[in-house]
Amino acid sequence: MNEVVDFINVHRDRYVEELKEYLAIPSISALPQHAADVRRAAQWTADAIARAGMQNVRVIDTPGSPVVYGDWLNAPGKPTILFYGHYDVQPVDPINLWTTPPFEASVRDGEIYARGAADDKGQVFMHIKAVEAHLQKAGRLPLNIKFFIEGEEEVGSVHLDAFVRAHKADLAADVVVISDSPMFDRGIPSICYGLRGLAYFQIDLRGTASDLHSGSLGGAVANPEFIFATVLEQMKDKVNGNVRIPGFYDDVRPLSEAERAEWRKLPFNETRYRKDLGAPKLWGEKGYSTLERVWARPTFEVNGLLSGFTGEGAKTVLPAVAMAKVSMRLVPDQDPKKIGDLFEAFVRKVAPRSVELTVTRMQGGKPWMADFDNVYVRAAGRAIEKGFGKAPVFNREGGSIPVVSTFQEELGVPSVLFGVGLPDENAHAPNEKLDLGNFHNGVIASAYLYDEIAAVTRSGDSGLKA
Repeated sequence: MNEVVDFINVHRDRYVEELKEYLAIPSISALPQHAADVRRAAQWTADAIARAGMQNVRVIDTPGSPVVYGDWLNAPGKPTILFYGHYDVQPVDPINLWTTPPFEASVRDGEIYARGAADDKGQVFMHIKAVEAHLQKAGRLPLNIKFFIEGEEEVGSVHLDAFVRAHKADLAADVVVISDSPMFDRGIPSICYGLRGLAYFQIDLRGTASDLHSGSLGGAVANPEFIFATVLEQMKDKVNGNVRIPGFYDDVRPLSEAERAEWRKLPFNETRYRKDLGAPKLWGEKGYSTLERVWARPTFEVNGLLSGFTGEGAKTVLPAVAMAKVSMRLVPDQDPKKIGDLFEAFVRKVAPRSVELTVTRMQGGKPWMADFDNVYVRAAGRAIEKGFGKAPVFNREGGSIPVVSTFQEELGVPSVLFGVGLPDENAHAPNEKLDLGNFHNGVIASAYLYDEIAAVTRSGDSGLKA
């Protein structure tokens, strides 16, 4: 391992230049005009994996974006890692808030700024470089590894479940490793053992066939924009912060006192957290701490509203239509389909008949939680400590990675979240960035991870929690 780490240290600058090439590809999966760029990013990923020394590398078409596969399976009797990540990225709007162009990576104060730097190209790339270092200096890997990199994660991985079911034999492994999450805080590496799920909807209201003059016709028909305000207001209690959809909390797994006690020990500064967010005051469900609300409690949020005239000046229009995008983050034991049914029934109940209502289900994913004391998580903890010089803390994450539950259900294997981003990395927002010190330590930690998991017996406990 000393020679492997030396190789990583020597090639640190080269890694950054190669990463800049990766980040220059505008692989925005949500926008059809970038379909060619998405495919180009898939090919770039495949080429990088092949150059690192992986075998059987191929780009595999799906009904949507292609997936990239490669493996190295020359360690008989040793465990097999399935490494999962994604090469697609979020849209960049609003472009005017970027300090530098989102697809021209720039380095400032030890951080690399570009769309996809943290989510997820940078974190995928560190594993590619860790594999390269092992193969260059040792001539082999200490275990077997399969790379499985997709291009639709940012649009809900809509074709991934079917692909996994159809390729179970190809993807069989002992553990899944995913690097698509942040550390607890700057200077505090962590291992994430829980994710929230997701139910995402678009709601459309139509009041009339076309926009109307609000002076001549105001008062004759319902204004869908105003109706939306009254409908959305009924979704959440404005005093206690709890969701008012009947049955919403029925299946929520309660937090144990032991887990709450462990979280209270974490070095969390609520004042700094609020200031970093630029919020005048933190707010949420009563009876829970900030960490408990964002890690272990379900939510209802409005993600976007569109209606009427929003340009400069005045236009006295009564809009014909209004649209809202809403999401619910879910916690262990909540089912996205059940929650979706409850939400749709409630919104249809509270929306008046003076408007035409359309509810569209867009994305969904199940919550996930693992026992943070399983053998693979312990191995990851040792690797993090060797790469970053300190032992990690254990935490949950408020975001969603739907494929984690897919791997657990379809392949029957545990997952380890091995992220090196930061909470302030601006993933999905302007000026996304990745700390290059964390990236470099992440390459070293990834190299140690393969060594640590290689020592785990194939009969080790699965670490799955029912």
